[in-house]
Amino acid sequence: MVNLWTSAEHALSYLAQADNIPHRTEGESVLLEEVPKTVKRILDLGTGDGRLLALLKIERPTVSSVAVDFSPTMLEAVKTRFQDDSTVEIIDHNLDQTLPELDDFDAVISSFAIHHLSHHRKRSLYVEIFNLLQPGGIFCNLEHVASPTVRLHEKFLKAIGRKPSEDDPSNQLLDVETQLKWLRNIGFEDVDCYWKWLELALLIGLKPKLHTTSDTVQ
Repeated sequence: MVNLWTSAEHALSYLAQADNIPHRTEGESVLLEEVPKTVKRILDLGTGDGRLLALLKIERPTVSSVAVDFSPTMLEAVKTRFQDDSTVEIIDHNLDQTLPELDDFDAVISSFAIHHLSHHRKRSLYVEIFNLLQPGGIFCNLEHVASPTVRLHEKFLKAIGRKPSEDDPSNQLLDVETQLKWLRNIGFEDVDCYWKWLELALLIGLKPKLHTTSDTVQ
């Protein structure tokens, strides 16, 4: 397995073109709509330069946040972005490894990061996320997923201005259907692909709320 994200050149190249990824803002917009304005704690896995977390904090400026990444370049960028924001804690951690001990969260988000993990690690990370969420909490994964055919993969690469020879060797893409099934089996509810354009997809699941006596159907 290859992971180029410890390379400053690779990270800087991504940051330079991040704003130009076609339809990216559409997926981000849907994610912003789905995360409740009332959340008190957010965990951002593979935060990069903190782009998505910063967007969430526009309407949730006081939300307590933990931003996780392992790329030195990305960590420097996210520290710079939030240098004056004491509500953001930044953790250096490789998602290939089990998440560190953390308190519960109302929302866990990720943007174009989990597809760099092995499929086995993807699923185990989803379990860890489920366990970290408060009842009623939301998991939003804006992700790079696998195309069902080679032709569609090549169409996606062309749309983002890349040749097949320029495909990122760090990618370990997985289809949407498999990941949705995993989330449901783990225990998430209302699981669906809330938005998709070719290989970009927003996968969302909610952790069930705790039922009280008043919730019981008589």
